[in-house]
Amino acid sequence: MCGICGVIHFDDQRLDERALSAMNGLLRHRGPDGAGAFIAGGVGLAMRRLKIIDIAGSDQPLQNEDGAIQLVFNGEIYNYRDLRRQLGARGHRFHTDGDGETIAHLYEDLGAAAVGELRGMFALALWDGRKKKLLLARDRLGQKPLYYYHDRRSFVFASEIKALLAHPAVPRISRFSPDDPAALRDYLSFGYIPAPATAFAGIKLLEPGTTLQVDLAGAAQSRRYWIPPPQAPPANAQAADYRAALRAQLDEAVRLRLVSDVPLGAFLSGGLDSSLIVALMRRHSNAEIKTFSMGFAGDASFDETTYAEAVARHLGTQHQSFRVEPLSLDLLPKLVWQHDQPFADSSAIPTFLVSQQTREHVTVALTGDGGDELFAGYERFYAAQLLQRLAFVPPPIMRGLSRLLERLPEGTAYADRARRARRFSRAAGLPLRDAYFDMVRVFSAELLDEIVPGVRANAPSLAAWINPRQAHRVAALLEANLTSYLPDDLLIKADRCSMAASLEVRAPFLDHQLAEYAASIPFNLKLRRGQTKHILKEAARDLLPADIIDRKKHGFGIPLGAWLRRDMRPVRDLLLSRRARQRGLLQMRAVERLIVQHESGQRDNNRQLWALLTLEEWHRQFVDAEVLREP
Repeated sequence: MCGICGVIHFDDQRLDERALSAMNGLLRHRGPDGAGAFIAGGVGLAMRRLKIIDIAGSDQPLQNEDGAIQLVFNGEIYNYRDLRRQLGARGHRFHTDGDGETIAHLYEDLGAAAVGELRGMFALALWDGRKKKLLLARDRLGQKPLYYYHDRRSFVFASEIKALLAHPAVPRISRFSPDDPAALRDYLSFGYIPAPATAFAGIKLLEPGTTLQVDLAGAAQSRRYWIPPPQAPPANAQAADYRAALRAQLDEAVRLRLVSDVPLGAFLSGGLDSSLIVALMRRHSNAEIKTFSMGFAGDASFDETTYAEAVARHLGTQHQSFRVEPLSLDLLPKLVWQHDQPFADSSAIPTFLVSQQTREHVTVALTGDGGDELFAGYERFYAAQLLQRLAFVPPPIMRGLSRLLERLPEGTAYADRARRARRFSRAAGLPLRDAYFDMVRVFSAELLDEIVPGVRANAPSLAAWINPRQAHRVAALLEANLTSYLPDDLLIKADRCSMAASLEVRAPFLDHQLAEYAASIPFNLKLRRGQTKHILKEAARDLLPADIIDRKKHGFGIPLGAWLRRDMRPVRDLLLSRRARQRGLLQMRAVERLIVQHESGQRDNNRQLWALLTLEEWHRQFVDAEVLREP
């Protein structure tokens, strides 16, 4: 695992080695074990390395036999041994025992099409000295990030935005403006900035499954080399028809991710996905398996550690549970620094904390990320299905119910009934696509219009991610989730929080061959009679206890609502400060109303408040500050 960065100048300007070094220095947390660089004229590549495979060798940049190809990459190639055998048979000579050099030799044979042969998680940059071209690529599902800035004189790229901003060619300009509220509208709705845009003008995120080639004339050409296959519609099939093949796919995905020359463990929440990954790890290892979970004080409804400990006992792992006491806003500056952008998903807090604790024991951890996206694991998919069935109810009745529910106070428990019922009734009566978005968005359309007036006429939606050829409307929502929320929220969070601790996380569910097979399973075997992830549960029957397999879905969240209510002064001090008011981005009366509602217990506004807190802290660190500096 590494951090990578680089620069190409299109004119005769020579590379500023100090600027490249400054960029690379801001990526040290991604790779504390070493650094390397390649510089030739106006071209420079650099990297920081976290040593996982071939510890004594594989220092980057990596080259082909004559050095014409120079490569820096971040991630792991899980099929590298097979590729090395094939390349060796064709006469290629290797100088390392790692996975990265495989890419350089494969490119010699196939050019940019080599990326399609890689099975893994990666972001790479390859300089072709013969063709005078730079190739950038990201893995298919977006596990590893790669940002870039392109103007008429230069092309600059890096694993994180903060490294881009260290280069003098890259301006530090916010896209959030009172005159153009589109970026703010998107952020407050989705809770993140949808790719390829970012919070900074001119800076883009290379999209998953995409290559980008840049030549010395400044011409850039992108190509999508992989897209998730469409979900199979419901069919007359049984789980038994797919169970064995699914288990084989899962088994191989886990086995491939156990290759490591450093200590390896797993996150274990006690839910189905992480428990199944650990159970399959046990099948491939006689060594002691270390597992880690995170619990929270302040609200027992968020704490899953008892389930994790039960799974650990069942599987015989060496388990450690960490417990977090109520926090104020102590972690806010650190999390904003790591994410480089406003980020409304407060589950970054536990992800960051469990990564820190886990890194004290292992260097690599497997996770259950992706199981919900492949197998319709979120309850909101069932809610969408239920909304379809209730379409016969006249909209005025649902609106009346919604108005009635508005009078109920909201608790801060994980599954507060008033909050869930209000969200469901509000969505009822809308077209299914809009109803689904209404259930998952951070700021509702009405609240968004109050806090950022004038945006309703151009409201965001999931339309850009909906496959118009998908006949099954709930399956279309699952596809949209896989191409929006997964890469732009969950995987950004996983990458930033783990890399902040110099921890590599691997997600077997995000193996692209497994994803392709999962898409071929009829949708009614994923969401069946109100049961989410039906086929995955059936595949786990002989590996895990029934009470773990069949227990209700529980997300990885924290009792932020309860924690904030303990002391709202830090929230007021930040959101209602003079600096926040002078930005002119938000209607401050609406902000104050959110605070009062949450403090009084009328509403649980923790998601909205966290979105605004990260927005204001981001402005202070990345817009207001004269010099970027880690808090």
